[in-house]
Amino acid sequence: MIIYKRFTFDSAHFLPNVPEGHQCRNMHGHTYQVTIFIEGEIIEHDGWVIDYADLKTHIKPIISLLDHHCLNEVPGLENPTSEILTVWLWNKIKPLLTGLKRIELNETASSGVIYEG
Repeated sequence: MIIYKRFTFDSAHFLPNVPEGHQCRNMHGHTYQVTIFIEGEIIEHDGWVIDYADLKTHIKPIISLLDHHCLNEVPGLENPTSEILTVWLWNKIKPLLTGLKRIELNETASSGVIYEG
């Protein structure tokens, strides 16, 4: 079974490696939406794969590193494309959660990244 929980955070960033004149080279912001997918068996006694409250407890401190911050100032995110940010999230979350299956990060309503490690 695969369960998921969605989180949002607001961050500013700029992409220093794109060509001069590219709109993303300038500071701008997004309301990111990240969905964390956990795969596992239903724990018979509890009736779930993981308690959503426990999932939130693990993820919120990581999100707080990003929310209302300039991503370029976060170590490891000096060139914070959505792809790099998604891998960064994976590397922070994977050691904390057994069964991490997938992360989906939406930078806008129509653009995003799916990463499965």
